[in-house]
Amino acid sequence: MSEASAVLKVVATDDEFGYNKVLRAQRAAFEACRYPGFKARQDKLHALKALIHANRERIIAALTADFGHRSRHETLIAEVASTVGHIEYATGNLAAWMRPKSRRTSIWFQPGQNLIQAQPLGVVGIMAPWNYPINLALAPLVAALAAGNRAMIKMSEYTPASTEALREILAQEFAEDEVAVFGGDAPAAGAFAALPFDHLLFTGSTQVGRKVMQAAANNLTPVTLELGGKSPVIVSADYDIAEAAERVLWGKVFNAGQTCVAPDYLLIPRGTAEEFILQFARKYSQLLPEGAGSDDFTAVIDQRNYDRLRGLLDAAAAGGAMVVSLEDDSEELRARRKLPVTLVINPDAESRIMREEIFGPLLAVVEVSDEQEAIDIINRSERPLALYYFGHSERARDKVLKQTHAGGVTVNDVMLQYLQVSQPFGGVGSSGMGSYHGEEGFRTFSHYKPVFRQRGFGGFTGLKLLYPPYGNLAQRLIRMMGG
Repeated sequence: MSEASAVLKVVATDDEFGYNKVLRAQRAAFEACRYPGFKARQDKLHALKALIHANRERIIAALTADFGHRSRHETLIAEVASTVGHIEYATGNLAAWMRPKSRRTSIWFQPGQNLIQAQPLGVVGIMAPWNYPINLALAPLVAALAAGNRAMIKMSEYTPASTEALREILAQEFAEDEVAVFGGDAPAAGAFAALPFDHLLFTGSTQVGRKVMQAAANNLTPVTLELGGKSPVIVSADYDIAEAAERVLWGKVFNAGQTCVAPDYLLIPRGTAEEFILQFARKYSQLLPEGAGSDDFTAVIDQRNYDRLRGLLDAAAAGGAMVVSLEDDSEELRARRKLPVTLVINPDAESRIMREEIFGPLLAVVEVSDEQEAIDIINRSERPLALYYFGHSERARDKVLKQTHAGGVTVNDVMLQYLQVSQPFGGVGSSGMGSYHGEEGFRTFSHYKPVFRQRGFGGFTGLKLLYPPYGNLAQRLIRMMGG
């Protein structure tokens, strides 16, 4: 999830931001209860779900305040329903996740038994970005609570209203030594990343993710990095271009393209750009009859990001690309930071729009000769967080899946891999490391401790035959074991 405007400044971890006091309190509370039972964890998750439902209007208002305008329905989908889905999946599967798992025991160590026991890590840190501040704070929190941990959450400086709302909402059920929420600017984020957590999950840009990892390394804090990148879309010649246009458009309209897994650039068969523009424009008028001024269309988060997106368009046009805005860009829209969805046709491969993550309602469209050329273009770039393939041929689909790397994939649609609560979510390469959601989230915030239990009869086990002095029998056994 890109937080392109953030700059992390790592500073000394004194208590300027109030972190150490809370960290000490959470550690003390964890020491007093190192392994919360099933019911205690379930109760916390149920309480969190009730808080979200009871405070839907507060969440909607906070997101609108932070964005200038945020689609109410997008907030309900992405911040409320998505988070509740994670809670419901966790509560339904928690007993199975907590249950010790048996592992095969070699014949040489019989009658012993191998088990894997999931153990809470302790106090974990969660760093949430501005684009989906509630969901990207609470979805990791769901996993952390399910695993039996305590959590400190650092919100983005660009979402002060959401930060305050989340702090007050969670305080209704969670003491500060259970869950604590912090705001603050780049120095505050740097100090937070440098705290000696038992695990740190960061969602944001690749640039800032590198700094987070450096800060965490001083304490050997393990990290999960959920980053971003340029997520490509391949449209095969056998797929209906109008249907592809509508589905890709939804990915660009939702949150005004300010989504880590939003389609970034489109690879279509050569000679189809004109038809794609036509179909894309038709679908745009159907989805948004009032255009970017609609209440269903979200504003760009701030003026700096709005100007950055404008700069991408200006640079592409200066480089010879055709820029197609789907509606007139009025002064009223500019004043509200409402940027109409805009296509950039066949930009130069070295242009900014083809090198930088867009993170807004712009879509680069590149014509290619065949799917192999599309694969080659993708593989010349850093590995993306998401990849989308539209096509009906299983052979072609499997070729794309096997010859490209991406954090996750949706076939014949966009972004839906993120909403699958049973599937892991994470990046690969520069788009991130580690994953969460579903059982993988529980695993991320747990230590899977191997336990070997000796079960000899009357104090005797077969391994005692290998105790010194090593006679002929012991030497034969060692050879049978492969020694």
